[in-house]
Amino acid sequence: MDNELNHIGHGTWDCGTRDSETQDLTAIARHIRELILTALAEAGSGHTGGSLDLVDIFTVLYFKHLRHHPQEPLWPERDRVVLSIGHTAPVLYATLAAAGYFPEEEMLTLRKLGSRLQGHPSYEFRLPGVETCSGSLGQGLGVALGMALAAKMDSSTESETLRRVFCIMGDGEQQEGSVWETAMAAAHHKVDNLCVIIDRNRLQIDGPTEQVMGIDPLRDKWRTFGWNTLEIDGHDFSQILMALDQADQMKGKPTVIIADTVMGKGIPSIENDYHWHGKVPTKEELTKFLEELKS
Repeated sequence: MDNELNHIGHGTWDCGTRDSETQDLTAIARHIRELILTALAEAGSGHTGGSLDLVDIFTVLYFKHLRHHPQEPLWPERDRVVLSIGHTAPVLYATLAAAGYFPEEEMLTLRKLGSRLQGHPSYEFRLPGVETCSGSLGQGLGVALGMALAAKMDSSTESETLRRVFCIMGDGEQQEGSVWETAMAAAHHKVDNLCVIIDRNRLQIDGPTEQVMGIDPLRDKWRTFGWNTLEIDGHDFSQILMALDQADQMKGKPTVIIADTVMGKGIPSIENDYHWHGKVPTKEELTKFLEELKS
């Protein structure tokens, strides 16, 4: 992969100073998008659009916000990330690789027989950083709620740092009934260490969400179910970080962050085109897309 990408060794990123924070996060996000595109082109199958539009959120999570140790992936006190929209696994894998959980070269094994990088996250392969299997839409939130409740049960004192659980969902996934059953349960049990982030790109595999099955007004629905609701630009690092910080401080109710995103973000020629939901670049398109990223 070093021959194909402007490689920066994993574990060398530094976002420690406020002055350089945006510049550093931008560089990391661009690198993660390079990893995603290169892996998908090599695999010849997968999901490009949603993987690209979640990059900025994953960059902030793993490089600024989460309590985690890449060299100790099973650290008991780590925060958990549940990728409910499992078909966007490339963004999870690429972020984990960039953060140092495993070598970036392994990204080239995506979707290959016997690879740890399956088309959907699979706990069976014990890939460091993967917390659970996912992919059947509507189920991830229930798993995340269970993890959050377990963390509360494990916390012995109010002063102890409580493990937080972040569930990444799609907006088309909001059409699943199990989502709302779990949302009701989480609010009832006041699970304030649970944070949902909804990738609100307004597109799904069959077209615009509002044409397939309308879900608006989405923020009002979550608020009515008893959640602290926030709405942000899902590509603005400052807004993402501020929303995550507000979610951490919320007491007595879970938080949902509705992140307005652009499917295919970073590659102007495919942005907002739902046909790229489950389409991958050819080797020729890869070269073009990497050039678009640089510009």
